[in-house]
Amino acid sequence: MDGFEKKTEEFNSSNLVIFLYKWRKPLFIVMLSALFGSWFFSLPWFITPKFKSTVIMFPASTNSISKALLSSQYSKGQDLVEIGEQEQAEQLLQILNSSRIRDRIIYKFHLMQHYRIDTSADFKYSKLYKEYEENISFRRTEFMAVQITVYDENPQFAADIANGISSLLDTVKNEMQRQRSVKGLQIVEQEYNDLLKEKNNIVDSLVKLGSLGINDVEYQSEVLNQALAGAITSGNRNAQTALQKKLDVLGKYGGVYMSLKSALEFKTEQLTLLQTKYKEAKVDAETSLPVKFVVSDAYKAERKSYPMRWLIMLVSTVSALFLAVIVIMVMGKINAYNTHKNFQLGQS
Repeated sequence: MDGFEKKTEEFNSSNLVIFLYKWRKPLFIVMLSALFGSWFFSLPWFITPKFKSTVIMFPASTNSISKALLSSQYSKGQDLVEIGEQEQAEQLLQILNSSRIRDRIIYKFHLMQHYRIDTSADFKYSKLYKEYEENISFRRTEFMAVQITVYDENPQFAADIANGISSLLDTVKNEMQRQRSVKGLQIVEQEYNDLLKEKNNIVDSLVKLGSLGINDVEYQSEVLNQALAGAITSGNRNAQTALQKKLDVLGKYGGVYMSLKSALEFKTEQLTLLQTKYKEAKVDAETSLPVKFVVSDAYKAERKSYPMRWLIMLVSTVSALFLAVIVIMVMGKINAYNTHKNFQLGQS
């Protein structure tokens, strides 16, 4: 083993504490410089401090008000005060990330001006949406709640945006549901009116048959036949003729009467069921409920959350010390190599 290899082995196997003690002064200077630099460049002049506000909510499990309040049949997910599960939480997250929420919040809080974006720039909306996504976020917690997080330079503004999004969530989801429920109400209402018209037509037909003396085919037929038999027995021809005319009318329209009577009973049952559906559809189309349970509203933060200066200083200092140690080791190897090379040249 020559001298260079021996020195390299000695250097690699040297005690780290001894190495750090030997270079303590340069490393101390590097550490102080990194501390001061990270402290200075994390001042508000360079990094704008931001305040954090959050809203925590649980989704509601109920989507249909009529099923929760009017339906006599209970099933899972119809309890008005039941907290939703993962599926409902994911639905809320999708709505929160939608352009409906984003665009309304941008318009309501004038975020284009607030984020100081040039309205004449070519990609102003791309910049605006990027700022929005960097400062406003949504996530599902480990307890299946949904958290709205807003960062802003103004602590009160951050709280107002977070609470505004929470309030807007009810409006947007109810609007989405109402679009379908109103269409459903129109369909049920049309079916109800058509069925009611059919029932009224049947009733009118039965009234006309009643004017002909047809009210109860089975009972009338029995009574008339008994009377006719009596008239025949007594030889009353006038009575026989009158009774026969009534029986002829009954025979001509009796089948129609029976058919209309059965149809009326069927239409009445259908109308009763459809009337219930109509009431439920009307409730869903004209009323709304909150879609979430708010656990914690946003409030004005007293201390900034960004940047975390202690973390910046810690990471910067540790990184600078690590880099300094690497540089010193590399420089030591280079010097050892040059010394070894010069020694060999001197011997030759």
